[in-house]
Amino acid sequence: MTPKSDSALSLPAPVPAARDAHRDELLQSVVDVARAIFGAAAGSVLLLDEEADELVFRAVSGEGQEFLVGRRFPAGRGIAGWVATSGEPMVVDDLADDPSFDRSLAESTEYVPDSLMAAPLISDSRVLGVLEVLDASPQARSSVRELDLLAMFARQAAAALRVITPEPAPAAPAGRPLEGTEREDALRLLGSLEQVLRGTA
Repeated sequence: MTPKSDSALSLPAPVPAARDAHRDELLQSVVDVARAIFGAAAGSVLLLDEEADELVFRAVSGEGQEFLVGRRFPAGRGIAGWVATSGEPMVVDDLADDPSFDRSLAESTEYVPDSLMAAPLISDSRVLGVLEVLDASPQARSSVRELDLLAMFARQAAAALRVITPEPAPAAPAGRPLEGTEREDALRLLGSLEQVLRGTA
């Protein structure tokens, strides 16, 4: 039997890892910027795992960032689950009085917020996940305008995410290498949006 070449053995493996690394870098930028813009104690991006019907913490800034990444919970639970299912943003000023808030789920993350803003990550009419900011400054969660800003930020973040992790075309080979310009375009998009949001805040 003819032995396989080294290149045949080593080429496929780095592509998914590199793509995941770029995705995680992008998502961390998203939550860091969102947390700063809204003066929040914490921010997170949860991506929808459609096969498992679960939401997965993929990036966290502030409270919980040391241990939450990778945690999963059923996609239908809590406010994040409602936002992912409905495709609509949501703001709750007092979570203690909101029936949608799953306190036991929050307690399992070791951080129970008093308020929450969440917006879906939507691209091509498909919900990819949810962007949350927790315990934002009172002025940042007191108006529909601020929720609209979060929703706009989430839409642009979803577009950037699809650039980083495009779905392969049916005829294309799996694991297409990420082009450097794709990553640059995605990060530039986020940078431009940050300037817009800071200018209108």
